[in-house]
Amino acid sequence: MLRVNGVSAGYGAVQVLWDVSLDVGVNEIVCLIGSNGAGKTTLLHSISGLVRPRSGSIEFEGTDLGGLPAHDVVTRGVAQVPEGRRLFKTMNVRDNLLMGAYRVPGSAAVKELERVYSLFPILSERRNQPAGTMSGGEQQMCAIGRALMSNPKLLLIDELSLGLAPRVVDMLADTLLEIRNLGISILLVEQDVTVAFELSARGYLLDTGRIVVAAPTAELAEHPKVRSSYLGA
Repeated sequence: MLRVNGVSAGYGAVQVLWDVSLDVGVNEIVCLIGSNGAGKTTLLHSISGLVRPRSGSIEFEGTDLGGLPAHDVVTRGVAQVPEGRRLFKTMNVRDNLLMGAYRVPGSAAVKELERVYSLFPILSERRNQPAGTMSGGEQQMCAIGRALMSNPKLLLIDELSLGLAPRVVDMLADTLLEIRNLGISILLVEQDVTVAFELSARGYLLDTGRIVVAAPTAELAEHPKVRSSYLGA
């Protein structure tokens, strides 16, 4: 479904990614791990159209996304859940969700809203509440729900567990499996490698802007660099 081939990218004079390649298949969860500053968010922004690659290509369902603005990438079926949620905190939950459907026809948006409420019933209860007054876990549900409102085929999730209690992370992980079962592929950026490996069949280790390991997660968990740097072994 997604093929990133030899992508280099950065900001101004600063290069962040060097010759990065990865792929995500249909109905698959793939994880991307790495330390702070490794370039994980820059890679997601490159896929989403927020950062233009300096070289390489990004293909989604066989179509080159290179140079497309972010709103056209969303229309083609790619949606991102940003690090830190980035909700409109003074707007209520329902309006935050509807912001994700700004390119979806009205009748379809209503259908997507019901699907989000079925995945996250608490959001239905909180629909008239300002998003900024919810707990961190509920805000993450809202951020995921907002991305789902565009009816994506591929979901990019940047730091699912950031600042959340383990119980909430477990619940969100279960929901990601439900989302995958709906036919939506997921590229998951996650510093909690235990969570990432439990959810994903395959994974990539990004280190200082380069992919240094690509393997099934069972093998990735045994790699010396992963064990020493991320599993405390």
